[in-house]
Amino acid sequence: MTEQSKKPGFLKLGAQAFFQHPAAGGILLMAAAVLALTLANSPLSGLYDRFLETPVVIQIGAFAINKPLLLWINDGLMAVFFFLVGLEVKREVVEGRLSNMRQAGLPILAAVGGMIVPALIYIGLNADDPTALNGWAIPAATDIAFALGVLALMGSRVPVALKVFLLALAIIDDIGAIVIIALFYTSQLSPVVLIIAAIGTAALGFINYRGVTRTAPYIVVGLIVWVCVLKSGVHATLAGVVIALFIPLRARIEEGKSPLKEIEHGLAPWVGFGVMPVFAFANAGVSLQHVTFADLFAGVPLGIAAGLFVGKQLGIMSFVWIGIKLGIARLPQGVTWLQIYGTALLAGIGFTMSLFIGTLAFSGPEQAAAIRVGVLTGSLLSAIAGAIVLRLALPSEVERSKKIAKPARGYGHVRSNRREVLPASTQIQK
Repeated sequence: MTEQSKKPGFLKLGAQAFFQHPAAGGILLMAAAVLALTLANSPLSGLYDRFLETPVVIQIGAFAINKPLLLWINDGLMAVFFFLVGLEVKREVVEGRLSNMRQAGLPILAAVGGMIVPALIYIGLNADDPTALNGWAIPAATDIAFALGVLALMGSRVPVALKVFLLALAIIDDIGAIVIIALFYTSQLSPVVLIIAAIGTAALGFINYRGVTRTAPYIVVGLIVWVCVLKSGVHATLAGVVIALFIPLRARIEEGKSPLKEIEHGLAPWVGFGVMPVFAFANAGVSLQHVTFADLFAGVPLGIAAGLFVGKQLGIMSFVWIGIKLGIARLPQGVTWLQIYGTALLAGIGFTMSLFIGTLAFSGPEQAAAIRVGVLTGSLLSAIAGAIVLRLALPSEVERSKKIAKPARGYGHVRSNRREVLPASTQIQK
């Protein structure tokens, strides 16, 4: 042990540095998934299963919500995740990367292609099985935390414009996932409870219209909306998105703070380091005891894995190429086709979002192993291939230093006599 490691606070500083690293969320996700897989294939598998089946009851008088812990995680904690997604979507649409079609054109095309082609591949491989077809949307999802985490491992070599492209693509992909869940994964509806939820939503709109910037009223009414949506037959996570859309982005001039940005900033670490790893731990555990190599080529796991690994890259690259050829979009300055391809591969990391849609598509346990095997296989292949391609496509630190010292034509601008390079992202984000 070195003298430095003996000093008080050394571990604390190390932990702080880890949680501040952009890849920390993705690393925790992977660790949670590996832990779940280990427990599910160990003598402790029974304990792992019983833990997730633990009944949790909340009751007020005759009203009660009685669900196992797994469903509380999937319906409750994931509603918090989708609430954060809703905040990000609203901010990006109102004043961010999606507020201008010139900025949003390329990631929109990429996201649409990255959802359509994986779904078509899955459908093609499962066309003869009506039950399996319910999972067509599983490979259409992208895990934003995991994909950005792998990209962050490349360090400062990654152009800011490439990070912006992947983030915008993933956010649009989340919007698509929200629409898919609302339209295709809704069970029998309860009209009375839906009407109450609609009244609650109208109340949120009225609070917003009145210019209320305190978060407490939104939380109280939002909880009522979430409970009603949970009981209505519409998946409860959609309530999180609806609530987020009514959180004010801009406050009164005298207050000066954005309620939405403050909530997003405060909630993001809890979701990244809490909600998502817990979800991964609860849903990634699959027993491989009776899984054979041939099982990987069954319709459901093969459709998911092929959709994520092949469909995502094929859909994103083809739609981006067509959009650029038609003049609808253009590559960001300083970003190459090979870098876009590596990013397209990373978009094939479905993981938490794909696992989540899988729980909606198949409620029975008989498909659980197939879903997890397909998602883990496709996501792992996409992560490895994407990292390899980006490692080859991105400039080395030496090349990057030379480019900064002497900017290439079209990469940046020379301002006054300092030859200061303005990264391409400054043009994209204006």
